[in-house]
Order: sequence, then structure tokens, then C-alpha cells
Amino acid sequence: MAIQHFPLKLVSRRMLAPTVGHYTFVRDDGQPLDFIPGQFIQVHFTYADGTATKRSYSLATIHDHALGPGEAVEIAVSYVAGGAATALFEGLEGGGRVDASGPFGRFCLMPADANKRYLLIGTGTGVTPYRAMLPQLDALIRERDIQVVLLFGARTPVELLYGDEFREFAARHPQNFRFVPCFSRELPEPGSAQAHADVRHGYVQQYLDEFAPSAGDDIAYLCGNPNMVDACFEALKVHGLPVPQIRREKYVSSK
Repeated sequence: MAIQHFPLKLVSRRMLAPTVGHYTFVRDDGQPLDFIPGQFIQVHFTYADGTATKRSYSLATIHDHALGPGEAVEIAVSYVAGGAATALFEGLEGGGRVDASGPFGRFCLMPADANKRYLLIGTGTGVTPYRAMLPQLDALIRERDIQVVLLFGARTPVELLYGDEFREFAARHPQNFRFVPCFSRELPEPGSAQAHADVRHGYVQQYLDEFAPSAGDDIAYLCGNPNMVDACFEALKVHGLPVPQIRREKYVSSK
């Protein structure tokens, strides 16, 4: 898959959380962006002094690749106080353009995988690639009855990015897909949509043992906060998972 440089035009944006926006673009050159779920793009811009810089964003686009490459290019953007990228995205109006390149990365589900279960572990915007993987997971559930656990860490219920979509997917696949939000600061209100049976209080790495990771059955994906990624990586190795069965991507906030 060739890496390309292309213009993106903003179609819409909405707030996923108080400091995270979901942005939907199309390529302004009329071409689709063919990508593998789990990959990312880079957005290029300049600082006030003219210095060139770039930021990386995982693609959140949900697309059925059986139908060919999609037109939408969707990303989740965390706002960082005083950040140059934040200023760029907050100032972007409908029809506004940014310069991008990609796709990049290998944080993807592999066709040769023969595992029985995926352990998908993420924090914050690190859950974005898992949203893009939902059509693939749907197909794997139907084709080989794969099991999936999504452990997602957020501080509070309002920061549970794409939570409604993951809950809906879990409802459609109750025997195969478990969505387990872990809230470190504040639990959902009783009776709210977020207060379903699999909610945990604490950090994702605290609950990894509960799911009994197995070298014979599991492939794990870790995406998000570097401390979480490192802690879960070490815990999974203790459970016997070889390094090739632990796939990692760290998110570091840049201003």
C-alpha cells in the first residue's frame, strides 16, 4: 500500500468528550484513502515561526473493505492547552483544508492470525484504531467464532470515546465481544447507559489478570498511554505471551 501526500477537506466535527473532537474529512483531490484499520495518517502544518511540523492520528474510519476503499477520513483529536495542533484543529471551519500523508503503521489485525481471542487494550484516543477494526472483528466473529475483549481506560464516563458504538457492537455479539470500560476517577451514575455490568473502577492494567491471558489462545493489542502500554506489556509477558503476540502503539501528547 503506497504512502501518499494529499489534501483533506473538513466535512464535519463533533465533540466526543470535553477535550476530544471527532473530525470527518474527505480527500480534496477526489481520491479515496485506502488503508488497513489500525493505521494512521500524519497532518502537516507550520509553527508561527514557519518551522514545519506534523502530528500523527490513528484512523477512526469505520469502513467495510469488501466494498472497496471508502471516501471518509475520520480521526479523533485530543486538545492540548496551548498546543499548535489544537489551535489548527479548533480553528478549522467546514470546508477548511489540512495537508496530510499516509497511511502508516502495522498496528493491524493480521490475515494469518489463528488465535482464539483478541485482547484489545486502550486508553483515551488509543481506542480509535479499535473503532476502525469493528467491521473486521464482525467478519472474524462470523467466520471463525473469534472472541474479543476490549478493555478501555478512561478517567470519567464523559471521556469514554465511542462508548455507545462499542456497547452496541457488544449487544449484537453478546457471546463473542466483551466491552469493559475501566474508569479511574468517576464511575457512571446507576441506571445510566454507561453503567452496564462490565464496568470496572481503576486502571486497565489492574484487571488484565481477570481475563487470564493465554499464550495458546490470545493476541493482545496495546494502544494509548505509554505507562499503560509498558505495564500491560510486562504483565502479558508474565502470563507467557511471546512478544510477537503483543502488538503495541504508544500515544504521546504533543503540543
